[in-house]
Amino acid sequence: MNSLFTSLGPQFLLMAPPQGEGGNPIMSFLPLVAIIGIFYFLIIRPQSKKQKETQRMISALRKGDRVITIGGIHGVIQTLRDTTVIVRVDENTKLEFNRAAIASVTSNARDEKDDDDDDEDKDDK
Repeated sequence: MNSLFTSLGPQFLLMAPPQGEGGNPIMSFLPLVAIIGIFYFLIIRPQSKKQKETQRMISALRKGDRVITIGGIHGVIQTLRDTTVIVRVDENTKLEFNRAAIASVTSNARDEKDDDDDDEDKDDK
């Protein structure tokens, strides 16, 4: 490699770099725009939808809802406060959690009341 540079001499160092064709500059940015678009639709948009759904679920919490926390604790909501909820996990055990710690609602208080009413109707027949 060293002999190549010495045989060409100083003319090699003075040569201009090869010029590319004058192509459209928009076409050079097109792959970058496509990658950003794919990134948005595959990662950012689904994440924001999930975040909005979680926010709706947290704002719709009601007393009597059966919930699962992010730590995996199952219980029933006893009291709702501005930023926290008190969850009954056993007959005499109540724990206070931040609302954001609720991972999912397994059954709503209204659904359980409807089920209880249906069971009572079946018993009456």
